[in-house]
Amino acid sequence: MVPKSLIEKVGSLYTLPDIALRVNELLSSDQASNDQLEEIIVNDPALTAQLLKLVNSAYYGFSGKVDTVSRAISMIGRQELRNIVIATSVASTFQDIPKDLVDMETFWYHSITSGVLARLLAEQCKRKEHERFFIAGLLNSIGKLILFSQFPEKAGEALTFKDRGEDAVTQAEQRIFGFTYAELGAELLKEWKLPSSIWQLVAAQTDPMNATDILQDACILHVAAKIAASIEPCSVKTHDFEDFNPTYLPEAWEALGLSDESIKPLTLDASLQAFEILGIIRPGATLIF
Repeated sequence: MVPKSLIEKVGSLYTLPDIALRVNELLSSDQASNDQLEEIIVNDPALTAQLLKLVNSAYYGFSGKVDTVSRAISMIGRQELRNIVIATSVASTFQDIPKDLVDMETFWYHSITSGVLARLLAEQCKRKEHERFFIAGLLNSIGKLILFSQFPEKAGEALTFKDRGEDAVTQAEQRIFGFTYAELGAELLKEWKLPSSIWQLVAAQTDPMNATDILQDACILHVAAKIAASIEPCSVKTHDFEDFNPTYLPEAWEALGLSDESIKPLTLDASLQAFEILGIIRPGATLIF
């Protein structure tokens, strides 16, 4: 079995909501007007409310209040609009994931933290189109949910190596399935017709130093995901980062060209922003922390 054939077999179980597909299709066509996008969004009151809450959050940091969809689109741009629509939709795509394998609120908190941190790192590294890093970070572990859902026993077997670290779990996935969650997730994002600049990062995150064509971009996602995995959910309240010990590859951090002193401030900023975004995307989820 290979990731592509598995996604062809089960991909229909993991489709984005219709509104997300319509927005993504319009944006991919390069022919959509802001009026068309606004018309689709305002017909979904829940999405409209979430869009405006996110645009007015600390993540964007606009000085004035944004109170209309048209103004939101003009201020954040179309790629950020895609990010928000997918971010607010994707959680509903994955239901009935075995609770003994993953706590979904923690999963999405870590995923959002990965996305925010990847975007912050990309800004620091002056990467082009840094908004794409948020969605790559948000969806970096989406392949794990497919494994948990479709192969709970085998996925559970891989998780028995968790006490040896995340890399040991990934290596176990390779032995058990013949591929990793990263490769599987990338195939799903292809199926969703997301740009290659997003799914390529997801595919390369576990082995960034061999992603020669997109090395720095892959290292950004790798570092962001590893840092997010090292943060406990309660960190947004009490963690002082004294015991902070992410397990990213040292050479991946070196490829970013950033100082070691920048890690903790960026991580604290990302965790606080992620907590706010989680409360918008999954109302009530923050009550468990």
